[in-house]
Amino acid sequence: MVITSLVENTANSGLKARHGLSLYIETKSHRILFDLGPDETLFENAEKMNIDIASVDTVIISHGHYDHGGALGRFLKRNSSATVYVQRKAFEPHYSKTLFFKTSIGIDPKWKAHGQVVILDGDYKIDEELSLFTVDKTEKFYSPANDALYDKNGRDTFSHEQNLIITENHTVVIMGCGHAGVVNIMEKTENSKPYFCIGGFHLFNPLTKKTVSENLLDEIAKELQKYKDTQFYTCHCTGKEAYQYLSQKMKNMHYMSCGERLEI
Repeated sequence: MVITSLVENTANSGLKARHGLSLYIETKSHRILFDLGPDETLFENAEKMNIDIASVDTVIISHGHYDHGGALGRFLKRNSSATVYVQRKAFEPHYSKTLFFKTSIGIDPKWKAHGQVVILDGDYKIDEELSLFTVDKTEKFYSPANDALYDKNGRDTFSHEQNLIITENHTVVIMGCGHAGVVNIMEKTENSKPYFCIGGFHLFNPLTKKTVSENLLDEIAKELQKYKDTQFYTCHCTGKEAYQYLSQKMKNMHYMSCGERLEI
């Protein structure tokens, strides 16, 4: 299995950095894009990395925010065969809110009816290699960086968020922002004994530029230290300050910038 970061807030290898996420994953049976980022960045960086977007057979949109699914329309124009898996509620309106100002951060709902898009309601097994799961219990170690995010009913509950389990030689968990909380996500995957966990932890608010408290980071680190055999690769919405703090507590905590490639 090879995982390449094509969109991320920071970049190496001369690639373009962008607030968002897209991971290109090659497995024995699939060519996967987990999230697509917000714009053309995915396609520009893929070309530089000699990755053929037309060869992708599976797309996972982790949740209904533009920095993860904003490039969906652009992708569908370039690839007419891949299956795109999205939770139904991901196409509902989503917002960020600062004081009394609300800004739309959703993905275009017109793609919901596209023939390549498969709408899901909860957990879903794609095949023996790929499974998607949602997390209902999100109370543990809740990140206040979520407080600025809303759906049509009020404060976002992130029921539109899904995560990916890849089962090959090693089990790998992939998440987008981890709005449900990395601790809660890992607890749901305990029986799978993941060898890698990759994705954002949403511990930084890009609007206020604030990182969550050290007390919360200490609690998260304490819980994640239980997974001594898991390698954590974080990125995107975790924030560099939170990553640096966690990495001082955990030797198995790493950062994955755009352009980096992980062979498993």
